Amino acid sequence: MYDKLLYQIALRSIHELYEADEVGAVESIVFNGWVNSIDKATGKDVNACILSVQAMKSEFMEIDLSKVDPKMCFKNLKGVGSSKLSSLSPIAPIIKLDRNDPRFVSVYDIADTLDDTENLAAMDWQDFEHLIRELFEKEFNQSGGEVKITRASRDGGVDAVAFDPDPIRGGKIVIQAKRYTNVVGVSAVRDLYGTVLNEGATKGILVSTADYGPDAYEFSKGKPLTLLNGSNLLHLLQKHGNKAKIDLKEAKQFLSDKA
Repeated sequence: MYDKLLYQIALRSIHELYEADEVGAVESIVFNGWVNSIDKATGKDVNACILSVQAMKSEFMEIDLSKVDPKMCFKNLKGVGSSKLSSLSPIAPIIKLDRNDPRFVSVYDIADTLDDTENLAAMDWQDFEHLIRELFEKEFNQSGGEVKITRASRDGGVDAVAFDPDPIRGGKIVIQAKRYTNVVGVSAVRDLYGTVLNEGATKGILVSTADYGPDAYEFSKGKPLTLLNGSNLLHLLQKHGNKAKIDLKEAKQFLSDKA
């Protein structure tokens, strides 16, 4: 009875969320079932995830829950759990993302204020970081992801964090935005890799207005790193209906005069 009840709770919870989504904003839901119990070996209170399932809306809404066997339906959705849930054996959740971070700050959009006369390599560095956050938010929103920007530190740390719910390529992704006018060397890429490891992230993305040197590309090989140069950035901007330009020579002169 206990096992059947837990499968029913999982399926019913997903059903209620999709039923409440009248505007069609939710495409995928992950249900992680956590249970508070006592470890019989130590006598201590424990909190363990004992079942986990991801359900796409298009697939789930085709199911007639009034006629299914809860366990078979759960398994058909590729749900994960021990053979007997009553044993309270812990399993690894399909997705577990900690989105609480005191470094996250409020955001503002800037893409719609740009036109093809705006030189990204010369724009305010904080505006540039928010622009990168906005673009990646549009990218990850397509798969139900979320992007948050971190408190400005200018110390080479995390500029933004993306939470991608995709069970294969997703996870926590750190993004660094570099408004550079010179070729990006290996040190910036090495710093990004160190941040990925320090943050426990699955991937790192470095976005620069300039290009990368051969040593930077060589270092990134075989690592969970993506390097996006100025051309990639302009393409991403255009993909989401916005325009700008990157003129490194003009930016160098502008920044020199400003200094």
